[in-house]
Parts: sequence; C-alpha cells; structure tokens
Amino acid sequence: MQPDRLQTFVDDVERVVRSIDDEHEITVRVAELMSALLADGYRLPPELTQPSTARPVTYPLHIAADDSWSMASVVWDPGQQTNVHSHETWGVVGIYAGIELETRYLKPTATVPLTPAGETRWIPGQVNVCCTTDDDVHSVTALGSEPTIGIHVYGGNISRISRRAYDPATGESQWFVSGWDSPAVLR
Repeated sequence: MQPDRLQTFVDDVERVVRSIDDEHEITVRVAELMSALLADGYRLPPELTQPSTARPVTYPLHIAADDSWSMASVVWDPGQQTNVHSHETWGVVGIYAGIELETRYLKPTATVPLTPAGETRWIPGQVNVCCTTDDDVHSVTALGSEPTIGIHVYGGNISRISRRAYDPATGESQWFVSGWDSPAVLR
C-alpha cells in the first residue's frame, strides 16, 4: 500500500498544481491532501528518516519533471535549529515525527531587525502552510528527545531556489541555495 499511497499523493498534488494558479488556494488543497496522507498512516522509507549530527537534512521524495513543485523529507536531530530563512515560494509541511517549534517573523521590507510574529509547536499529524511568497520568514527547532521529521511540499524545486538567510538582529540577508541530501552520503 505504501508506494501506491505516495504515488496517489504525488498524482493528486500534480493535479492541484496544474489546475490552480493562486498559491493560497494551492496551499489549502495541498494541506488537505497532506492531512489525508498522514492520517492514512503513510510510512517513509527508514533511510529517509535518518538525521545527521551535523545539521538538518533534506531528502528528495519527488521532483516534478518541470521543477514546478517538489516534496522532501526534512529531518532534524533533537536540538538542531535552522537559521532564519525564506523559501521564496509556497510550501506545506506535515509533521511526521517529533516536535517542531516554528518561530515566524514579519517579512522585512528594509534592512532592520526582524519582528517576531509568534511561535507554534507542531506535533505528528499536524499540517501547516509554512510559507507563501507574501509570508515567508521563519526558523525551525527540533524539540524533544527524538528526531523531528516533516514531509514538505514546495512550489518549485526547493533545492534550486535562491532563498534568503536572515540575521534577526540586523535584518541583513544573504542568498543561498540549499541543495538535496542523500542518505548514502551521510552515513
């Protein structure tokens, strides 16, 4: 059932991305599909749930042939944290395992200290719209004693999108491209 369930999810997301132009509507529909995937008990392959002690890792699960969207398993070891960053596209995250603390910031319009906009703890089974192009600055911390794993769907090939990393104290940003990780390389 598992490979078919993932393929059904991929096909359904593909239909949504192809048939809807509004990213806010896309994220609503993808979030509904993600909720159903998690509620059905979908299990990731074990090799795509392995953390790295060095940093959070991003394993590709699907990349659309035209790079219009992608899906990844993102894994943090307990206590690991991302920098404050943007995505420059829409995204939906379903929490697969562990506890994620998301700290959001108002999207800056100038180089000034970032304004915190709240924190949310996400637990397994919960789904959130992590970003749209108009609301897209946050950091993530893995809480608890087990790895935190999220299934992420983004509008574009997230490994190739130029994104911003922010210094929250100054608002200064630097562009980066994240790339993909491979379980075989991390062993």
